[in-house]
Amino acid sequence: MARKTNASTIALTCLVVGTVSAQEVFPNRPITIVVPYAAGGTSDGQVRMFQDALGKELGQPIVVENKPGASGAIAALQVARAKPDGYTLLYPNNGVLTAPLLNEKAGYNAFKDFKPIGQTSAVPMVLVTNKSVPATDAKSFFDYARKQPNGVMYASAGTASYGHLSTVRLAQLAGIKAEHVPYKGEAATTLAVRTGEVQMLLTTPSSSMLGQVQQGNLTLLGVATAEPSPVVPGVPTLNKTISGYVAEAWFGLLAPAGTPDSVISKINAALAKVMADEGIKNRLLATGAVPRTSTPAEFSKLMKTESDQLQEIVTKFNIKAE
Repeated sequence: MARKTNASTIALTCLVVGTVSAQEVFPNRPITIVVPYAAGGTSDGQVRMFQDALGKELGQPIVVENKPGASGAIAALQVARAKPDGYTLLYPNNGVLTAPLLNEKAGYNAFKDFKPIGQTSAVPMVLVTNKSVPATDAKSFFDYARKQPNGVMYASAGTASYGHLSTVRLAQLAGIKAEHVPYKGEAATTLAVRTGEVQMLLTTPSSSMLGQVQQGNLTLLGVATAEPSPVVPGVPTLNKTISGYVAEAWFGLLAPAGTPDSVISKINAALAKVMADEGIKNRLLATGAVPRTSTPAEFSKLMKTESDQLQEIVTKFNIKAE
């Protein structure tokens, strides 16, 4: 009888050990973060700032894979189709929302195919005008624009870009007529407003653009954040003039839909600790990005709110991707 009992105990122990091994403790191998843009860009630079720290916190190396193309859709598809185990993550910005809104063939749904982990940072949009425009703040500019029979012209880094869609929404809320002039990239847009080809520009603040402001060639009228931004100290928020208007280029981590909640929570907790590090905070701020942390639910709400706003603009103005 004793031998049978011992044999049963051993069998049960093996079954338990086998079950634990099958489940595996996350993480037990390197984690890949897929960046939807080329190496050296804003998204890539941010991930590499916290890559080692996040890996140390999770106890496994973080591998960065750059997968540019199709406004981020190629990377999004890769992660959406990855095994939902927490080992393949996406580091998106707002573009993950706009691609499927603009193109039915994008191949993914930003909400059905992903599970939010948490936000990491946000880069504010700022409104600048050519020095010839007789305005010193947002209110005087919108008053001026409303009086122009043909409205004003504005630049963006391309049709259906975040700057384009955000400016369309701003013009709608402000009640001004604004004509879109697309350019290829942010540098070209700054030059366009600097030389007077266009009168206004809503964009993220590059060092060259802020240099033009300091030289008096451009006028910085406001920042599109809910609260004053440390990126442009002392600059008033646009929502003081246009109630509720906020436009920021945000960044964060997404996992494939179906990823276990326990894995999401573990990565979120590690990410929160990493983003609280003063060294990482300062490095992000030096590039114009404001460090942010959030719960998965908060990140999901941010994405949904903005997606609804963008969907309204895209539909109302029939905006299509180039």
